[in-house]
Amino acid sequence: MQDKLWMMGYDCCVPDFTGINMDFRTSSLIVDSVPRHFNFSDTNGQICDSIGNPLFFSNGVYVANSLADTMLNGSGLNPSTYTSIHNLRGLYIPQANLVIPMPGDNKKYFLFHQTCDDYNNTCAAFYLYYSIIDMSIDSGHGGVTNKNTILLQDTFVTGKLIACKHANGRDWWLISHKYDSDSSFRFLITPYDIQGPFIDNLVTERRNHPGEVMFSTDGSKYAFCDTYGGLDIWDFDRCTGTFSNLTHINIIDSVGSIGVAFSRNGQFLYVTTIYSAYQFDLHASNVEMSQIKIADYDGFVNQGFFQTVFYQQLLGPDNKIYINSSSGVMDYAVINYPDSAGLACDFQQHSIHLPGYSVSLPNHPNYFLGPIHGSVCDSLTIDVPPVNTGVQPFYFFPNPAKNVAYITQNRSELIKSVKIFNSIGQTEQTEFLSINKDEYLQINLSGLFPGIYFAEIVTDKRVVVRKFLKQ
Repeated sequence: MQDKLWMMGYDCCVPDFTGINMDFRTSSLIVDSVPRHFNFSDTNGQICDSIGNPLFFSNGVYVANSLADTMLNGSGLNPSTYTSIHNLRGLYIPQANLVIPMPGDNKKYFLFHQTCDDYNNTCAAFYLYYSIIDMSIDSGHGGVTNKNTILLQDTFVTGKLIACKHANGRDWWLISHKYDSDSSFRFLITPYDIQGPFIDNLVTERRNHPGEVMFSTDGSKYAFCDTYGGLDIWDFDRCTGTFSNLTHINIIDSVGSIGVAFSRNGQFLYVTTIYSAYQFDLHASNVEMSQIKIADYDGFVNQGFFQTVFYQQLLGPDNKIYINSSSGVMDYAVINYPDSAGLACDFQQHSIHLPGYSVSLPNHPNYFLGPIHGSVCDSLTIDVPPVNTGVQPFYFFPNPAKNVAYITQNRSELIKSVKIFNSIGQTEQTEFLSINKDEYLQINLSGLFPGIYFAEIVTDKRVVVRKFLKQ
């Protein structure tokens, strides 16, 4: 549930400026206005707990707790002149915040972040920072225990921070890009340290131009697209962290902005320029030739002020792709059926009406991607133990469990809910969720007393009960 509440919008102070929630925690999307004294511009890092309650969020200027108050030691993020200029609205840098749970510790989180460190002539980033958020302090509201720690000093493409689960289902690969170069920086985040940087030559030179980076949901594909270098599609090895089999495509009408997103099944890649939207079939023998235009901007002007053009994209928990605009607007676009070919994907412009102005989408990695069972890297797993791939439809592990357990599956069934019962049949907690094949759900057990419990897994086809011991 870590990514099923999207928090956006601006401080609730005048009409049409309000906190906005896009809530995927139930069976259908709910869009609502929320009094929240916090401003999200492009930079938007956030995470919820395993049952969908907000933990913290950041606009690149400071970290806020679940009460939308400044988190303990959460001010003074990304020190620079640029940050000071934008301290009221938040940073205008897409994908400049990224939240990753700390492997091996379900109470701590990494926030990786950047800003513009030289704003005299251009937006140049010289530092890749991380801060550590510990949710066990300040009565459970959390605090920043390490702030603005320099992970690497170099010259970076601003923003475009992205991460993917390692093949062991526990560790993370973090990717950033060097400015005016074809090189990228890759880090491995483990329970013990952050390894790297490992330098990869990704062929295409990148600068600070509007664009977006994205992994496919299974982590096997990586896409980078901007208005300077066009579109690159790479195969990605989650075990070794290596890129291979580049497909490069020139995006001709790449003026203004570019966004990218993969369909849930990974077959289709969507590219939005400021005025057009395209679909590419990654299963085609010639991916470039498979390009189909699925939409042209229809001229809609929001509230008589801003064009509702296309900007970034994000695949939602409901398997739809949502598209914002490069200016604050009150309507987002949506691709209703991204797994369908051509116009059947159903691209709908300005169809998601918001209660206020918004320009952002959260920068979420796939938190639920599990290990690659049977791979040589699966044996590295410690807190997410490897399981065999027998005939069981679901796995609940580890068993016995301490403060956290996981549910994964190896069949294409939709899990609709998970309930935890004690030994006399009383419901202890309920998880509302939807996970896909080769993904897993993390369940927080820290509130349970030691003893025997039962996990009832309800799918669209069956009910499965797993007995486990809480230590």
